[in-house]
Amino acid sequence: MSVTQNLTETLAARLRGTVLPAVVTPMDARGVVDHGALRGYTERIAAGPVGGVAVWAHTGRGLYLSDADRDRVLAAWRAAVDGPVVAGAGVPRAVGPVGLRDAVDATVAMAVRAAEGGADAVMVYPLAQLDGDDGAAVALHERVAEASGLPVLGFFLHGGAGGYPYPPELVARLLALPSVAGVKLATLDRAMACQDAIDAAGARDGKLVVTGEDRMFGPSLMWGADSALVGIAAARVELTAAVLSAWRAGDHAGFVRASGRLDRFAKATFYAPIEGYVQRMMWAAVWEGLLPEEAAHDPYGPVLPEAERRAVVACLEGLSKDDDGPASS
Repeated sequence: MSVTQNLTETLAARLRGTVLPAVVTPMDARGVVDHGALRGYTERIAAGPVGGVAVWAHTGRGLYLSDADRDRVLAAWRAAVDGPVVAGAGVPRAVGPVGLRDAVDATVAMAVRAAEGGADAVMVYPLAQLDGDDGAAVALHERVAEASGLPVLGFFLHGGAGGYPYPPELVARLLALPSVAGVKLATLDRAMACQDAIDAAGARDGKLVVTGEDRMFGPSLMWGADSALVGIAAARVELTAAVLSAWRAGDHAGFVRASGRLDRFAKATFYAPIEGYVQRMMWAAVWEGLLPEEAAHDPYGPVLPEAERRAVVACLEGLSKDDDGPASS
């Protein structure tokens, strides 16, 4: 067995059955990262029921950060979390529009930087430049793994977030690579695409099928996902973990209750404009006491009306009242 394959199998075993929050990056209204707020946020998230964290992901605006900020964000989470740290790798926004070769080079460079910073695995953003070329997608994952020396997660990201939807045949090819630990699904609302991708994984020989389906979280577990890497856990770790734990324990009544509660929160945070979910998650993190108000800005998403914040808070208050009332006993 190669060293890479051994690392891949070890990572899959550590992540199976766990939740990895796709964490936000605390920023002010100008987009300046608040590293003081970040330290407090890492400590609070790390104290929860997490199997690790995902940094530089879409929720954390990883492609928008400077190299220096990415390095400091990774270092903060590496210091706080005992479990694996998975880092996103793609084309930084500063690079601008590029062709496929340059996009691959930029993705590989970001993956190498993640390895140098102590990441345990790389989640490869789906490149729009692939333009349906499955062979190029496979080659991209192979090159990232070889250059970084880290296990890789394929990332099936919906088009609304700038992703490239991998067909089932490509999912199967990626999972056949020794360096690929699993595939992360984020189809948003495409139930058939999610089911088809999970089916394409087949027996998958120890590989992970990681749900990123915030609006289809419970169903994706029922369809066969075995771990989670989700933006919704950037603010609601305990509730997200409760759904996964109940499902894996065969506690179907507990699963239905927890899944219904998570669905209520997802409905209040993941909807059009979908890019607004990052700001909504930051608002939730403020309410939860995870972030200070001044560090809860997403300058890269749409400007949202105050009514949306009130709806997020109302949902959280309602869930909290349920926790305190007879229905939670």
